[in-house]
Amino acid sequence: QVQLVESGGGLVQAGGSLRLSCAASGRTFSRYAMGWFRQAPGKEREFVAAISWSGDTTYDDDSVKGRFTIARDNAKSTVYLQVNSLKPEDTAVYFCALSGGILPRRSYEYMYWGQGTQVTVSS
Repeated sequence: QVQLVESGGGLVQAGGSLRLSCAASGRTFSRYAMGWFRQAPGKEREFVAAISWSGDTTYDDDSVKGRFTIARDNAKSTVYLQVNSLKPEDTAVYFCALSGGILPRRSYEYMYWGQGTQVTVSS
């Protein structure tokens, strides 16, 4: 059984930064792609970023590219999302997920999900 545990969320002012972490257990982490999604109140869950087992990355270009950076540390079985220049519209619950795909961008491509961490950006 895979467990994904996110941390690092919080309340931050617009323009601020956070580093979200997701610790994985139960699988050989280095063999799998990891992704970050977010869900704002009243909205559908949306793709943010993904990283392949080898370190290739992809982002939702419209909303986060240039401000968010995804990275992984296979020795620690942890994936990170550095979020900079935060905007009020970035307010959401952020979820990490694990996938057997190469660089998946769709939620149905992910097999396991964390419980989420809340990010709130004040204006």
